[in-house]
Amino acid sequence: MELKVVNVRKEFDRFAALHDVSLDIRSGELIALLGPSGSGKTTLLRLIAGLDFPTEGTILFGDEDSSRKSVQERNVGFVFQHYALFRHMSVADNIGFGLKVRPRATRPPRREIRRRALELLDLVQLSGLENRYPNQLSGGQRQRVALARALAIEPRVLLLDEPFGALDAQVRRDLRRWLREIHDRTGHTTVFVTHDQEEALELADRVVVMSQGLIEQVGTADEVYDRPNSPFVYGFIGDSSTLPVRVENGQVWFENRNIGLDAKGVQDGDATLFFRPQEIVPVDGGGGIVGSVASSRRVEARRRVELSVGDADHRVEIELPVEQQIAAGDRLGFLPRAWRLFPAE
Repeated sequence: MELKVVNVRKEFDRFAALHDVSLDIRSGELIALLGPSGSGKTTLLRLIAGLDFPTEGTILFGDEDSSRKSVQERNVGFVFQHYALFRHMSVADNIGFGLKVRPRATRPPRREIRRRALELLDLVQLSGLENRYPNQLSGGQRQRVALARALAIEPRVLLLDEPFGALDAQVRRDLRRWLREIHDRTGHTTVFVTHDQEEALELADRVVVMSQGLIEQVGTADEVYDRPNSPFVYGFIGDSSTLPVRVENGQVWFENRNIGLDAKGVQDGDATLFFRPQEIVPVDGGGGIVGSVASSRRVEARRRVELSVGDADHRVEIELPVEQQIAAGDRLGFLPRAWRLFPAE
């Protein structure tokens, strides 16, 4: 099912949660809505679901205007962060609930509902647990049941709101891989909301980066990480450091030093240099960007070093091999291997 969000605006008591948002989602695509709290990602998901309606604009399911249709009319499957399972129902009854409450004319026979529930339990790797109750399951198992329940109604679109937010880190990692496998097997058009960058980059075919009710960038994981189109996206996706610089005649200057970065084609003037801590090259002999070690810490297989740079004591972070011995006050020089310049605000 292809989805289109066309010039959508959503207001709550005259507060605009979304501003003229447009988005095309291809059939069978797995899309992540990524952004900080208040960015509008959950509002957009609720509008797609039919849990809220746009103040302005259109939401299309295929060629059908669904802007004012209910959740049931849109036939979407919804998975919530906190599972929303019925505690008094068995696992099988939870999965079959959406089918049992259908109007009589479209309700499958009880035997067919049971068969469908057992089939989905096998799909989500919980065979044999159909007679258990939610309080007898782990958090990860409950979320699998919640997904099976959403799939039971054979939805046109599958929507997930922070589906792994209530789980610990290791379970989240395991369920991310599992959800991607389920998506590839079933082929549902799927939209999920997350504030977890790693989750979005690992899972999604494309990532929709949102901020303050606007879409900042839409692209693959490689595109939004390697080619961010705005200071917000660069700062939000992955770790980054910044320095205030000046571009003169195609060269980048920090304070009163040419730091050796070629900026041909960039307009002269004040700018902000963005780079990632792991994308640097050490420079000996006082060249490049030079700073004094303020602190260092172990981050998995690397050493994360905070440097004090320049007369104004700008703080940046770089990563070095963990075996490299450094001490507070040591002087280090480096150049970013990958970087972007944005005009100073």
